[in-house]
Amino acid sequence: MAENIIKQAHAYTANIPLALISQGAEALVFTSPVHPYLPSPPTCAPDYILKYRPPKPYRHPVLDAQLTKHRTLSEARLLHKLALLDIPAPRVIHVNPKHGLLWMNNVAGPHGFSVKQWVWDIELATAPNSALRESVMKANMLQIGALIAKLHLNDIVHGDLTTSNIMIRPKMAAADASVPVPPHNILNPNLEPVLIDFGLGSHSALAEDKAVDIYVLERAVESTHPVNSETYKTWLLDGYVQEYERGGKGGKIRIKEVLRKLDEVRQRGRKRSMVG
Repeated sequence: MAENIIKQAHAYTANIPLALISQGAEALVFTSPVHPYLPSPPTCAPDYILKYRPPKPYRHPVLDAQLTKHRTLSEARLLHKLALLDIPAPRVIHVNPKHGLLWMNNVAGPHGFSVKQWVWDIELATAPNSALRESVMKANMLQIGALIAKLHLNDIVHGDLTTSNIMIRPKMAAADASVPVPPHNILNPNLEPVLIDFGLGSHSALAEDKAVDIYVLERAVESTHPVNSETYKTWLLDGYVQEYERGGKGGKIRIKEVLRKLDEVRQRGRKRSMVG
């Protein structure tokens, strides 16, 4: 089944080499050194990302086509809005909503890595409770919290915040991913977070939706980084709150409502866990 889906993606992208890097319930993600419609430079060519939403055989063909088109366009529009807001996220290169194709730049660059992998690597490379681990980890967790706050301050929710959907990249890669950057270094002090995979993203001004976004990330941290999860969650929320408070009185009022809703969401989550 997976092979047939991959063949479909290749059929829609004739003569463009694709390499599968991830496969989820909704979409497949490929990388390619070739731009979808422009000639690629012979050297220092950046990678491009293709997200493909294949047809779902269990859905009526007409409904499936409508959903694929709607979700592909919605994600592309959301990414365009993020570009206008200068929020680090993939930039749209090309959209084919009929076939569920969304081309983006490789926003993490050649030396980017997921926060999940980055945390694991840091934990392996540094001693527990060491000053080095705390300084590197805390600085970047605060940045991640602040980035999520910027998203929410613009009334956008991610919908699937996990440590796999947040990337870490060298800051030098931000301006131009084709510019050579220092090799992979988890202890590089000049790192910045980037958000990816907005397939479930949406516009929402509701404090409840923003609280759910944070809660989903908290649960993901507990699941993938259980030993130090409480510390990481504290740093993430500190960065989030600090970014809101930079907005003055209005920001302080809004963050109080989000935190109140977050407490409610946490309580509901604990009750579900107790019931099973």
